[in-house]
Amino acid sequence: MAFVLDASVTLAWAFADESQHPVAVRAADLLMTGSEIALVPELWWYEVRNILLMGERRGWISSEGTMQFLLQISQLRIQIDVQRTDGPLLELARRHRLTVYDAAYLALAIRESLPFATLDKTLAAAALVERVPLLA
Repeated sequence: MAFVLDASVTLAWAFADESQHPVAVRAADLLMTGSEIALVPELWWYEVRNILLMGERRGWISSEGTMQFLLQISQLRIQIDVQRTDGPLLELARRHRLTVYDAAYLALAIRESLPFATLDKTLAAAALVERVPLLA
């Protein structure tokens, strides 16, 4: 089963306080089997690295920990989607009062008709309104 993965779930794997969240555990389990694919919008690549860097600055992770984590997730079947469509993206952001960044994940899940893995409550609520199944 393919699914859309957002940065909140990805980064939960890096930080101990969120690593046991049921959605994070389920997504990790699906990807670690090697048979599942997670789709992510292009901004995911930058978002993950930015939050890891902010974590370094706050003392939550070392630079070595960042590099080790990036190596670990590079082994997972995470596919970066580079397709861009303004109309649906902006409409979702307006309708649900989301950032364009968050709406990019939801727009991808809608376009590909895939379940969505997120820890963001606002984004999860918007997904439910849009009838996008959440990974649980």
